[in-house]
Amino acid sequence: MYGLIFENFSGYIKVKYGEDAWDNVRRLANIDTPTFSIHQVYPEQLLGKIAKKTFTTLGCNADEFFEGMGFYFIEFAAQYGYGDVLALLGRELRDFLNGLDNLHEYLKFSYPRIRAPSYFVDNETPQGLMLHYRSKRRGFTTYTIGQLKAVADTYYKIEMAIEVKESEIKFDTVHVSFQMTFDNKTKAKANSDLVREEARLPAVSSSVLFEIFPFIIVFGEDMQVQSIGRSLNQILPNLPGQKMNEFFDVVRPLIEFKFDNILSRSNNIFELMTNEAIDVLLKTGGAQGGEGDEDGDDDNMMEEEVDKSLHLKGQMNFMADWNVVMFLGSPAIKDLEQLAQAGLFICDLSMHDFSRDLLLASSQQSNELKDALDSEMEKTKLMEESMGKLDIEMKRSDELLSQMMPKSVAQKIKDGASAVETCEIFEMVTIVFNDIPMFGDICAQCDGMQIVAMLNNMFGMFDVLSDKNKVYKVETVKDCFVGVAGAPERTKNHAELIMDMAMDMRDCVQFVKDPRPGVEGHIKIRLGSHSGQVVGGIVGNKCPRYCLFGDAMNTSSRMMSFGQEQNIHVSGTVKGLLPASYTVKERGKVTVKGKGEMVTFWVESKANRIPPTEEELQAALAALQAKKKEDATGVAAEEAPKAEG
Repeated sequence: MYGLIFENFSGYIKVKYGEDAWDNVRRLANIDTPTFSIHQVYPEQLLGKIAKKTFTTLGCNADEFFEGMGFYFIEFAAQYGYGDVLALLGRELRDFLNGLDNLHEYLKFSYPRIRAPSYFVDNETPQGLMLHYRSKRRGFTTYTIGQLKAVADTYYKIEMAIEVKESEIKFDTVHVSFQMTFDNKTKAKANSDLVREEARLPAVSSSVLFEIFPFIIVFGEDMQVQSIGRSLNQILPNLPGQKMNEFFDVVRPLIEFKFDNILSRSNNIFELMTNEAIDVLLKTGGAQGGEGDEDGDDDNMMEEEVDKSLHLKGQMNFMADWNVVMFLGSPAIKDLEQLAQAGLFICDLSMHDFSRDLLLASSQQSNELKDALDSEMEKTKLMEESMGKLDIEMKRSDELLSQMMPKSVAQKIKDGASAVETCEIFEMVTIVFNDIPMFGDICAQCDGMQIVAMLNNMFGMFDVLSDKNKVYKVETVKDCFVGVAGAPERTKNHAELIMDMAMDMRDCVQFVKDPRPGVEGHIKIRLGSHSGQVVGGIVGNKCPRYCLFGDAMNTSSRMMSFGQEQNIHVSGTVKGLLPASYTVKERGKVTVKGKGEMVTFWVESKANRIPPTEEELQAALAALQAKKKEDATGVAAEEAPKAEG
């Protein structure tokens, strides 16, 4: 199925439901690219997959959606330059419908693998007409109804009701009959004054007729071939006397090959194909009973099927005086190679049409077109590689941005919001501060690399614990870690999350060795926490950071400063937010700088809590490092071919 239909599908979602709706459907259906190439062929089942995700996500009715999509197709097709062709396809609606098959034939030049439906009008009355629809695809009935209504409204300004009178599946073809009801009183009638008298026309010899139309086939009501043209007689001299519908099959239109059906389709282009391969027919001159190369079929079952039949394309004309149909056609041949395979020469082709010109021009231009196609394919490949590299870089920049600020805030910045517009008031959050009381002494006794290794080990564990406890890391300055719960993602149990985080931090530092010479044991930290209102937002332009401001930040810092090693010092506000599962002891009144006397508390433990183990933390850190290394290696691998080139 060509990308034109998929673009019609996505375009209708964008118009009716918005760009975000299509992006959501696309992600759920695992579609990487936001658009489809209209001339590229995609798997048939892909449309059904996308449709299911659409109906589930948008909660819409399938029939209503496809009818709306079909109605939108006329507007959509105009965007690709098909609007003028559709507007001039027929003077009346019946002419438009009868001309669709011919239009699809011409579209094969742009869409060679098109599987177009077939249309046929009968029972036309002043109140409407009956349209017969044939298609190799199932499930497009309501889509077609939408298209028909749009054509009637857009090009003929008529209101039309459509009813499905009959719907059945014959073999692999869907047969649907639509009763189209509308004001059809302006039916064009033939002007008899323009009809010339046959008596004034000179008689034309049949030999002249067969010379002018070298591929003509004349057959009667019994479908038996009576006469054939000069060129056809050169390669298939035994064709006369055989049944037309036994020797040929109808490719277009999608009808049963019968005499009555042909009479009702005089306005359509017919494409016929021989039932046997042309190389087999050339050996027998078109006589029945030729033996094909059946022995090699088993060996080629896995190969793509190649069409070796002779195709003829033309018009069926009924001659009432003789009660015969004349098929005025010519061979559908792409290049000189096919011409030779059919046993034909350029002189066999008609001179009054463009068969010879097109064949010779295609032969001359094929190499140029092949070179141009190869060049375009190379450009497309390079563009795809560039787009892949761009996706990798964008992913890396998004990950870097998410490390500097929350994803929700980063998205606002990417959407063009200013730093001030990212600011948001959070009525109640809980904050935790920590520091290493002996950090000054450590810095005095240890070299820089030892200090960096210690801090990396400690803060690496804190990063793992932040993800585990759903705490956002606001910043790390020297030996101080600041985390918050309740911002930027609001949550009601923010105090519990911070206390779980604080207890994990207190316990995990036992795995961080004190680097001072002669000092045994691990480092020790102080922890302080308070709950209150803050303002969160982006600060800075060159190195933007997400920061929190408010009295709650200052009070949390004071709780840490007036705390003790390996203890969690909290305010009465935090204590009031904790459930009974937490063990909290009153410390008493403490004179806090800038706050005066405050009654504060120690948080000691939590019922049924399982402390983190060193193995768990180290495994999580190793996984994080491995991911970073893998990402870096992937980017290096992408860049290597470019450097070598």
